[in-house]
Amino acid sequence: MRTSVLTLALCAASLVDAIPGVAQQVCLPMPRLLTVTPMGGRAGTIVEVAITHQHVDAAQELLFSTPTITAKPVLAADGKPVPDRFVVTIAPDAPLGVHDARILSRLGVSSPRAFAVGDLQEVVRTASNTSIAAALPLPLNSICNATTTDRAIDFYSFRAVKGGRVVVECNTLGIDSKLNAVVIVADAEGNDLLVSRNGGLLDFTPPRDGTYLVKVHGLAFQGGSEQIYRLSLREVPGTGPAARQDVTRRVSAFSWPPEGLSAQALTADTEPNDGPGPPQKISLPCDISGSFVPANDADVFEFPAKKGDVWWVEVASERLGMNTDPFVLVQRVTTTDGKETLTDVAELDDIAHPMKPGTFIPASTYTGPPYISGSPDVLGKITIPEDGIYRLRLHDLLGGPGTDAGSIYRLVIRQASPDFALVSWAAHLQMR
Repeated sequence: MRTSVLTLALCAASLVDAIPGVAQQVCLPMPRLLTVTPMGGRAGTIVEVAITHQHVDAAQELLFSTPTITAKPVLAADGKPVPDRFVVTIAPDAPLGVHDARILSRLGVSSPRAFAVGDLQEVVRTASNTSIAAALPLPLNSICNATTTDRAIDFYSFRAVKGGRVVVECNTLGIDSKLNAVVIVADAEGNDLLVSRNGGLLDFTPPRDGTYLVKVHGLAFQGGSEQIYRLSLREVPGTGPAARQDVTRRVSAFSWPPEGLSAQALTADTEPNDGPGPPQKISLPCDISGSFVPANDADVFEFPAKKGDVWWVEVASERLGMNTDPFVLVQRVTTTDGKETLTDVAELDDIAHPMKPGTFIPASTYTGPPYISGSPDVLGKITIPEDGIYRLRLHDLLGGPGTDAGSIYRLVIRQASPDFALVSWAAHLQMR
């Protein structure tokens, strides 16, 4: 009997030794910061925010990617911290734009969430505004922080004068929101005047003095704490492209900006330059900023060139966050007996994918970047066939009645020279 028991014990011990060590590993969940509300604040102010999270037992600190934004827990009457509430101090010199917010807990530092810093008055919606009668009044040149209401429409009102220019923008995806927003400008009775179903800009010119409405809802009328948005109303002078709210940039393409390119273009396009009038005359190399506004706008530039010259033509618009698809046509101009003739030299369209996207099967191996690295923007070369005058025509293939008022572009023409691009990507996918 003793021999049998000893044999069983030895067999059990050998089985335990045979179990791989990896089977004993335990993976702790990654802390995730889900929302920060309000989603931003004005530089030089103090904001009280509430957070939601996952896999966090208790948020010890709220951290930001810039030292000009700090946070302390909200204290209750007994001096103890109120769970998930912080007082955020934004310094007057805090950089305008989008910054990362993270929470520190016993499991480590969480994934980031966007926190925007602006220079406009900030408003936080606190009461229901799902009817015209309950519309929340907003002053011009302000930003309202809110979440959509489930199966309802959020109403806002504002005063405007005839002939002015009011730009309405609902920022969602650029601040880590899950909301696909529909934004409508309506008259005081609720009759729609302008509609955007892709979260773009609405460039509104009031037909008369009075009160107007802004309606906001999800594309599928969804609501919830993660359906956040920042609604801005701004008075914009002139007729040029309207600036957008700062947003996070998605990683979908590389090669922008080119090495040595200044932050701002050296020249702006001059309207009218879309024909049949005279084109805008330029000299190469050049760096020009412009916009695809109004709808179906095409900008034409004219320049002299010599036979054998090789020029690289690059247009950035989609890579600047625009919903655009630029197209370039280069033509040679010849004049005979006062009659002008245009001969096509080159057509430039999308940027091809320089690297094949990676495969994710099996999940442990990555053979390339986990994104498509091409772009609808333009990058290509032209070789000048003869001395003479040439024209470059630039337009948006997606341009139409629904053209976004903020559809800007940057045109860069430079001489060909050796170049390379360095691309890096994470070895593992990260959840935000």
